[in-house]
Amino acid sequence: MFQMNTTLSTQSGWIALGIFLISLYWLSMVEGGQASLVGLPPVDQNMYKESHPMAFRIMSTIKEGDCLDRYLMGRQFLVLALVFVENLCAHAIDPEKKILGMPLIVNKMFIDTGLGVFFMTAMIGKISAQVNASRCMLDYVNNYFAYFTMQVARIIEVSGLLHCCYPVQMIFAKLSGQPLVSKEAPRTTGQNVFFWLRVLISTAILMFSFAVTLSALFNGQTTMWAGVPEWLTVVLFFSFMSVVGMLEGMQIAFFAVAQMRKEDLEVSPWAKKTVNVLFAKEGRNIPAFMIGRQMCVTLCFFIIARVTTVKLKDNDDNIFGVSVGAQKFFETGLLGALITTIVASIAWQLVASAFPLAFLSTPLTYVLLQFCLGLEWTGLCQGSWVIARIHRKLVKFKRDEVYIGTAEERKAQAQADPKSFDEDDERETQVVPGHLYPGPATTPQVAFIPLTRSNSDLNEIEHDLKEKREQIERMRMDEVEMDC
Repeated sequence: MFQMNTTLSTQSGWIALGIFLISLYWLSMVEGGQASLVGLPPVDQNMYKESHPMAFRIMSTIKEGDCLDRYLMGRQFLVLALVFVENLCAHAIDPEKKILGMPLIVNKMFIDTGLGVFFMTAMIGKISAQVNASRCMLDYVNNYFAYFTMQVARIIEVSGLLHCCYPVQMIFAKLSGQPLVSKEAPRTTGQNVFFWLRVLISTAILMFSFAVTLSALFNGQTTMWAGVPEWLTVVLFFSFMSVVGMLEGMQIAFFAVAQMRKEDLEVSPWAKKTVNVLFAKEGRNIPAFMIGRQMCVTLCFFIIARVTTVKLKDNDDNIFGVSVGAQKFFETGLLGALITTIVASIAWQLVASAFPLAFLSTPLTYVLLQFCLGLEWTGLCQGSWVIARIHRKLVKFKRDEVYIGTAEERKAQAQADPKSFDEDDERETQVVPGHLYPGPATTPQVAFIPLTRSNSDLNEIEHDLKEKREQIERMRMDEVEMDC
């Protein structure tokens, strides 16, 4: 960046660095926020109303009607947009320039291929954030930045930019033979007109985005690596979008089948093989897949960003003869981010939520599962756990058990006091046809997977509980002294 060798650093390396770090930190909040916001609905809000007021405020909004689905849809575009911005900040214009005097082969490995920014994004912006948020959901979103991020995701959805996904949602919910469940009253005539108007506008924007991107691809006007033929670039574009789509859908399908009986899953040879691998090793393959999947998806995002980001050659005319301002907007890569969000992410998730078993019954699902497990096994992103631990210590996150007890304790309390238990909350943790629920923040526990905790987990929980008890004792002593 400080060599002014990236798209956003041509004016100032400091500006590019600032934008990159902001995007990386914001991405960590988006990823961690999702883990918290989909994991907290089953928990009685009154249990953390006093201790975590901002988390309570966020969840009060999320639990209104279909707000969780809307948040998840807007959040998906926000993730892609931030990744594309990072690509603009870090993608080297001239890969031949040496960095820190290192050999050119190092440049090729980490800068030209994009692996350097991939590792930073995967470990800092994604995996470590999800690790902390899955254990410390309340502390992670108990701040104004989490509230701001949630509202930005909602604004993206309200804007109508992604509304062309809703007809897809309706179609696949109907094909699944189950009604599309909503927690809101039917739309009025005026609301229907406004809804379908946004659907039409969103569809038009998507078609225009495809037209611009494909025109740039066929004319070699993108940041794709030199020497790759135009026809192969187009093939790679659709291939990597398909891989992302399969991985996004697999996440939904795996959590959906975790709610089914084991014998019901063996509907085909490939489904049986996939299930056997997924639930092997006492369920440890599930979190391993999630980490490997995150690595694979992140890498595909950067490749797609490289393939679709528009960059005109010298003396090239603007695409479709648009103005200079419009051409500059094309070169931000946001059109590619929109295409990837709708076509390679949301649409596949909706299909998987309607037909999870069909997703398991393909050899590609099995191959991708094994590939993701292999990626996790390499340990390339094991640094995420170190980063997560450092972050957790710096900001003093505590496990959720310290504030609200374990799931077993909350269940026992609910059985003792049924009025404190909301039946609708349990349905928040289930995959429903036509919805984008990505699975709980922790590993799903099915009948044939025992729940276990490591000694380090138990020691950490015990330490946090001890600190909380000492804090409460100090507060009591202070109150006694004030009364005296």
